[in-house]
Amino acid sequence: MSEATLSQGRDFAHPRFLGFRIRPITARRIANFRANRRGLIALYLFLVVFLVTLFAEFIANDRPLLVKYDGHYYVPVLQTYPETAFGGEFETEADYRDPFVRELISAKGWAVWPLIPFSYRTINYDLDQPAPSPPSAVNWLGTDDQGRDVLARLIYGLRISILFGLTLTAIASVIGVFAGAIQGYFAGWTDLVFQRVIEIWSGMPQLYLLIIMSSFFVPGFWTLLFIMLLFEWMSLVGVVRAEFLRARNLDYVRAARALGQPDRVIMWKHVLPNAVVATITFLPFNLTGSISLLTGLDFLGLGLPPGSPSLGELVSQGKANLQAPWLGFTAFFSLAILLSLLVFMGEALRDAFDPRKTVAAGPVAAADPVTDPKAQTP
Repeated sequence: MSEATLSQGRDFAHPRFLGFRIRPITARRIANFRANRRGLIALYLFLVVFLVTLFAEFIANDRPLLVKYDGHYYVPVLQTYPETAFGGEFETEADYRDPFVRELISAKGWAVWPLIPFSYRTINYDLDQPAPSPPSAVNWLGTDDQGRDVLARLIYGLRISILFGLTLTAIASVIGVFAGAIQGYFAGWTDLVFQRVIEIWSGMPQLYLLIIMSSFFVPGFWTLLFIMLLFEWMSLVGVVRAEFLRARNLDYVRAARALGQPDRVIMWKHVLPNAVVATITFLPFNLTGSISLLTGLDFLGLGLPPGSPSLGELVSQGKANLQAPWLGFTAFFSLAILLSLLVFMGEALRDAFDPRKTVAAGPVAAADPVTDPKAQTP
């Protein structure tokens, strides 16, 4: 047998993804996900949007990326410099949009500006008509009612929304999986008491609690995250609880107990991997709900502090300025596209973990002893 044939056989027996060795069943799920073209394209587009927003300061900023002045290099996008560093008279931070500072820099050097020379809080005082002004060569999506660039605020707002949704979904999922595992595995009075507590807590009026808490605390990213976490952790409890209730009486769990395995080992090593499969498919939809929730709170004025870039604030400006349709259209299409991408990703992820759906994965799927009894070693 040739070396090439042996190498190909090893690749089939030990498939890899991004350089890491994975199980055959994982390879089959990845193949199922890739078979869903709409979900795969949605994943790529979402990653592009997320990466662009992560580097928002290098794309939309009122500070130059690089300045060369009098033979020295400066990086205003990363560091603050006084006006005196460029030959000015004041020790305060240099205003790079000031024509006087621009003339000082151009006299002895040059400056490289971002693609969008506005930050989310920058007011364009050079508008040729009252704000909100329509799209132009300077402000590609126009300005809001305070003269701030809409595209810059959209980029920063998308970053806040995505990071808020990812953080809330991740923490809530960990708490929900832990609570559901405790309920489902121990059952009995533990499950009964937990269920009654969850039923009472889920019946609390969430919006009214937010209004009350907003009167005591200054709204902020972490404050909102903590308040939302008080309710969002319950979204996955039912799914994980059902999986643990089903698995606690299966033969392999009973065998582990008979061998003297402690409960924590059985829960986290034997039962939890099976329960996680069911919860992963819910994560994109939970992320969609988290982003929508933050947008709704910002629209009502109960979210981030005034002036913060957010999608909800953009929706509110579109509602308040019907004579400026670019505000409403920008808010609608940005939200619709972002949420649609997450929904498409969720559908593809659900199909990837569905055992009833298979793709022609070649020897990878056929060599899986978990899903193919004929492949088990006698």
